[in-house]
Amino acid sequence: MTDPMVAVHDLTRTYRTGKIEVPALRGASFTIAPGELVAIKGRSGSGKTTLLNLIGGLDVPDGGTVHVAGREVGELPEDDLLALRRDHIGYVFQSHGLIPVLSAAENVEVPLRLIRKNPAERDERVRVLLSLVGLADHAAQRPYELSGGQRQRVAIARALANRPRLLLADEPTGQLDSETAAAIMPLLRAVVASEGVTVLVATHDQTLLSEADRVLNLEDGVITESSATQMAD
Repeated sequence: MTDPMVAVHDLTRTYRTGKIEVPALRGASFTIAPGELVAIKGRSGSGKTTLLNLIGGLDVPDGGTVHVAGREVGELPEDDLLALRRDHIGYVFQSHGLIPVLSAAENVEVPLRLIRKNPAERDERVRVLLSLVGLADHAAQRPYELSGGQRQRVAIARALANRPRLLLADEPTGQLDSETAAAIMPLLRAVVASEGVTVLVATHDQTLLSEADRVLNLEDGVITESSATQMAD
């Protein structure tokens, strides 16, 4: 049996402000197999972003464990955690976060420069990724010259630059109109097929939910598997 790409067990996280405690996760558990496209569904403020941050090693749980590619995230020394995030995890956020003064190609190229990939390999990887997201003809354009959907496509290409094994997407269609948002899920599916990436996307967008391999429902800090009826509601 193939080991899971992500394994979350009894995860808890509570935020504290003075004497006030706000529990975000109350024992969440689930696994994701390599190559799956899984969506996390939950109302705003339900803890979806917290969960992604814990899986990506951007936050530390109060209890429970997170394993990514067989490694327990919480037990990694800082250098190993940085390497995990750099080499194995890609991030796509609601706001694309592109560098305004750089072209689409240059934005995608940034992670490759950070690992000192040689120029020929950088150029080829950028070309392949912009083609994958349908922006081969927009390589020289800067973010302000692109539509919202195109900017998010560049952000997805950038997240894939270092060939991550896991792509975490936090409300990737949250700032897009419905027609543009509808094109993002087929793109993520193409990424799974072409790049062999496992995708975990937090969303309340029904289009994304209906196209996922599985939907996990996050409610009151606990993860449950959504049935077909729940997904259709």
